[in-house]
Amino acid sequence: MPTETAFAPEPILRYSILDVDGNVDTDMMPDVPKQDVLKLYEAMVFSRNWDQRRLKLQRQGRVGTFAPAWGQEAAQAGSIYATTDDDWFCPSFRESVCFFWRGADPVDDLLYIAGFEEGMNIPPGAKITPVCIPIGTQYTHALGCAWAEQMNGTKNVAITYGGDGSTSEGDFHEAINMAGVLKAPVVFFIQNNQWAISVPRAMQTAATTIAQKAIAYGIPGIQVDGNDLFAVIKATQEAVARARDGKGPTLIEAVTFRMSVHTTADDPSKYRRKETEEEWGEKDPIERLRKFLVTKKWWTPQREQELQDAVTARIDQAVADFEAKAKTLRAPDYMFENAYIDMPEYLLRQKEAMLAHFAEHGLPEGAH
Repeated sequence: MPTETAFAPEPILRYSILDVDGNVDTDMMPDVPKQDVLKLYEAMVFSRNWDQRRLKLQRQGRVGTFAPAWGQEAAQAGSIYATTDDDWFCPSFRESVCFFWRGADPVDDLLYIAGFEEGMNIPPGAKITPVCIPIGTQYTHALGCAWAEQMNGTKNVAITYGGDGSTSEGDFHEAINMAGVLKAPVVFFIQNNQWAISVPRAMQTAATTIAQKAIAYGIPGIQVDGNDLFAVIKATQEAVARARDGKGPTLIEAVTFRMSVHTTADDPSKYRRKETEEEWGEKDPIERLRKFLVTKKWWTPQREQELQDAVTARIDQAVADFEAKAKTLRAPDYMFENAYIDMPEYLLRQKEAMLAHFAEHGLPEGAH
């Protein structure tokens, strides 16, 4: 018998609208009001400055490890913008831009990375799942949230985030497979920042794109320039609209670059070339958007300085508020809190014994 074609997939499309000089393809531009563009730019600038300050605090020993969004601001801002507060936001551990867009308090962010459970403060009723440190587990959470919305007959969707490395995890494939079968209203947003810690993308998968992995699960996959705010907005708006219409999930691959460390426990100079960082620096998402704003005469050096001053003041206040609150939480028995609603008897005995010891002998040097 002659060989037949079992399946011939469509090509993977790539969206690119805003170039590195600030010029746009007007035919591709999504409908984003001027004030929203300015708000998105301000959110991206705040995030960049926030990462820079957090890194200094960590190096000074004032907070613990964290994962910066530095370089990925357009991917996060553009995608979360395409959702509403009625949609589920299911993060991994790097989506600080999205958290702030949804109203998170920077003070809580500092408390969280300093090791205080109070920092994981999700407002009651907010459709946000907790930070997911285990790689890929957020995808199954998002599937569950989306499936629940589907069963309840709403038009709400879920958007979930991860890096290129997370697509090598079983949870990713299990979630995206089930989402395709159920036609669940979920958007899988992959930030291909080129590195899974120190493992380059080329050593993670032989696939030409991350987006093409969608083909195996019978759902659309699209690639976008992840440093292009408008391309990200357009692709995510289309994916969200498709999910709301009951047409199921979409996989979006945003090609971007982690311009800083994977986490503060990492040193990228050990595994990547300076020339690569400089090449991607020329594609900086913030600089690109700023050039667009200047071209449109929506931005001036004076407004830039005013924004930088306002951001600095906001960050200074957040740091001061964090350190004041942290002092109230650094009691020696804090380690016993936030694990149980009703503390087991054996832990209660240990807590009482420790406090009795400190009452008799005093606190260790440096303790509060």
